[in-house]
Amino acid sequence: MSRKFPADFPKTQADWDKLISEAPGEDRPLTPEEEAKWDNAILSHSLEDLREQLAQRRTRGPGKKPAKVAVQLRLPPDVLARWKETGPGWQTRMADLLATVP
Repeated sequence: MSRKFPADFPKTQADWDKLISEAPGEDRPLTPEEEAKWDNAILSHSLEDLREQLAQRRTRGPGKKPAKVAVQLRLPPDVLARWKETGPGWQTRMADLLATVP
């Protein structure tokens, strides 16, 4: 069973040498596009530091809307079917209608 490689995968030593010579590193600085790919990278020297950085990234920033609260609501099947028949966004429309009830 042979492995399938992408069409641009280096096939010869010359192809590999060309790929390496064009790669960023000591010989060539990163392009702005390559630097942009690293903007969101997490660089860490310890597992503890990595966990802290990931935890900070997962938190909501200031000014974000509060998260919705999951609830369990028991409705008659025909009522739920009518809401679902209204198409995508039926939950939002139901929430909007419930928000108007005092």
